[in-house]
Amino acid sequence: MLNYTDYFSATYMAARSKFRQAVSGVNGKIAHYVHPDALGALGEVLTIDVAHVGNPQGSKQLVMISGTHGLEGFAGSALQVGWLYYLAKASLASDVGVLLIHGLNPYGFSHGSRTNAGGVDLNRNFIDHSDPPRSNGHYEELHPYFSPSRWDAVSRSECEAATTAFRTKHGEDAYFDAFACGQYLFPDGVCYGGTEATWENLRLQEILTSFIGHAEKVAVIDWHTGIGVHGRPFHLVFSERDSEARKQTSNWWGDQNVNGALPNNRVQPNYKGLVFRGVEKFLPNSTVAGGVVELGTRGPIAADQAIRQDLWLRSYGQHLSEDTRSQLHTDLLDSLNPVSYLWRELVLKNGLPIIKATTDGLTNW
Repeated sequence: MLNYTDYFSATYMAARSKFRQAVSGVNGKIAHYVHPDALGALGEVLTIDVAHVGNPQGSKQLVMISGTHGLEGFAGSALQVGWLYYLAKASLASDVGVLLIHGLNPYGFSHGSRTNAGGVDLNRNFIDHSDPPRSNGHYEELHPYFSPSRWDAVSRSECEAATTAFRTKHGEDAYFDAFACGQYLFPDGVCYGGTEATWENLRLQEILTSFIGHAEKVAVIDWHTGIGVHGRPFHLVFSERDSEARKQTSNWWGDQNVNGALPNNRVQPNYKGLVFRGVEKFLPNSTVAGGVVELGTRGPIAADQAIRQDLWLRSYGQHLSEDTRSQLHTDLLDSLNPVSYLWRELVLKNGLPIIKATTDGLTNW
């Protein structure tokens, strides 16, 4: 039995090993999907690991995902592992199953990046690529400042001046939407959704169809980090306001969390291409509830900068000294996966009850 904060890991390989060990401890069904052409930071084979526990034929299924945004996977992995150890002492209702998808973006998980091997933000990739949105409103205006060719005090100052001017003219909510909703024109830009369904996108469809394609009612917890108060959960729900799915999610996660909260005090962007939309699409006969649960790290400025810093390191980091590159990457990791044991304890303390509330709610749905 692991100690409480030892559910966390320092590397992708360690996290994957702990997940597999925890699955074996509850005799779960497990499968591995090997990345066809990318290796990990240490030369390791990359896999999406999938486990199913509970009733495989149950009409009610929970889908719990870690690592959609790669390096954010450490918290989600720890919660998956911690919940599996909890499950060893508990049980699920007879009609409920849980599908755990570990490391949906294994490349980013291993290499410490939010994007996949092709630089795509998976949480913007689940659109109809035969008819992609050609414009993201104001994003084109801000792109040069979001993706500069250098990362120094001058470029950060230029970005700050440009974004301040934009906010003054259009407002904070418009800025957040431009930054975060997704764009499909600039491969070196933030929240780039790609030009086709990625390998991870196609595997998610395969996983959902083969494991729980029969389900009638599905709950989703897609674990992320960045938005919210340090170590505390913030819920992003995408179901229609008056839908049955949103009503159920409010019952599980609290109406004030689902309908009353603003991400970093900003209106939720009109997100495009979410994994949640992929789940809805791939399970057309299911009612899909739930959404994203963020775990707060260092606040909105650090989280927004981490997204830009990640892309800049991918595009230009090779021109830096090894020491400078390592320092910037360490800062990036700490922005979305803080090293403090206090943060890890808060993640587990606040995250595990959300899983229990969701499985309990799913049972009573």
